[in-house]
Amino acid sequence: MNRAYRRDEGQVSLDEAELGEEIRAKKEALGKELLILTHHYQRKEIVALGDYRGDSFGLSQKAAANCDARFIVFCGVHFMAESAAILAQPQQTVQIPNPRAGCLMADMAALDTVETAWEELTDIAGEGSIVPVVYMNSDARLKAFCGRHGGTVCTSANALAALRWGLGRAAKVFFFPDQHLGRNTGNQLGLKPEDMIVWDPDRPLGGNRPETIRRARLILWDGYCHVHTRFQVDQVLAMKEAFPQAKMVVHPECTQEVVALADACGSTGFIVDYVARAAPQTTIIVGTEINLVHRLALEHPDKEVLDLHYSLCPNMFRINLENLLATLESPGEANIVTVSEPIKTEAKIALKRMLTLTGKPSC
Repeated sequence: MNRAYRRDEGQVSLDEAELGEEIRAKKEALGKELLILTHHYQRKEIVALGDYRGDSFGLSQKAAANCDARFIVFCGVHFMAESAAILAQPQQTVQIPNPRAGCLMADMAALDTVETAWEELTDIAGEGSIVPVVYMNSDARLKAFCGRHGGTVCTSANALAALRWGLGRAAKVFFFPDQHLGRNTGNQLGLKPEDMIVWDPDRPLGGNRPETIRRARLILWDGYCHVHTRFQVDQVLAMKEAFPQAKMVVHPECTQEVVALADACGSTGFIVDYVARAAPQTTIIVGTEINLVHRLALEHPDKEVLDLHYSLCPNMFRINLENLLATLESPGEANIVTVSEPIKTEAKIALKRMLTLTGKPSC
C-alpha cells in the first residue's frame, strides 16, 4: 500500500532510521531490477542508499551501460533523469523522487531563443561554420537541437574534450547555457579574451556586432549557476588569509576570477578525487555545493575540509528519504520521466557523441 510522507500535510511521518530501513527493504525485494543513482550534491542519507554516486557525466555512463535494471531511480535534478531516460533501454523506466527538482540554469536557455540565436549566428558566420555544444544542465529539447545540428552534449568533466572536438570540426563553437564553464574551458584551451563573446538573448545579435561575431571562436550563452556564482573573489581572499597553508579547489561553473585564484578547478568528480588524494593533515577549501563539502569533511577526518562559502542547491535538496520511499513503493509507476520519441532520437545522437568522446559504455 502506498503511503504519503509529507509532514506539512499531516500525513504519516517516519524518522530517518525507519525510512532508511524501509528503503533498504524495497531495494532488497527488487534486487537487480532496481538501480538508484545519486548525484554528489544529494543529502548524505540519500547518497548512502544509492547503488552509484557521481557527477552528471559519471551517472550518465552508468545509465547508458546498465542493461539489467527495469527501474532506474535518479536522485538528482530533472535534466539528469531526462538524460537517463534518453539513454535507457526500451524495457527500462526512469523515475525521479521529486519531479519539482529542476535547475535554474537549465531554465535560462529555451529552445525558441536558442533557435533564434542560431539563425542569427549562421546568417552572419555562414552555414557549417559553427558547432553547438550544450551543457548537460539543459532541457532534452536543447540536446535534440545539438543532435540535429551536428553538435554534442558535455558535462563539467568532459567540457575540455567537447570544446576541443567542436573547434576541430568548425571555426566556432556555440556553447550554452553556462557562460562560466564555457569561458573557463576556453581559457584552458588557450583562447584569448577577444576570441570569446557572450550572447545575451534579450539583445539584438546577443549584444554583439557582426564583425565581433565573425572574429569570435567561442560564443557563450548568458547563463550561470546560482550555486557556483555565489563564490566571490573577496571570499577567496578572506579564506586564503585565514588559512594561508590551505589548498583550494573550485568548480568550473565559478567565475574565471575565482578560478584564477584557486589551486585547482574541476568537476564534482574531480573535486572528490582531489580531496581523496590530498595528504593527511591538509587543509582544503572547497568551492562547490555544501552537501558535497560536508560529506567530504565526514569522509576524510584526517584532513580539514572547509567550505569556501555556504552555497546550497535548493533543487537537489528537494530529494529526500520520504519521496524516495514513496517512489520505490510504486516501481515503474510514480514520477516517471518521459521524453517523446522524436526528441529522444535526436538527443540520443548528441549524448552518444558525448559518451564517445571519453569512452562510451555499452551493453
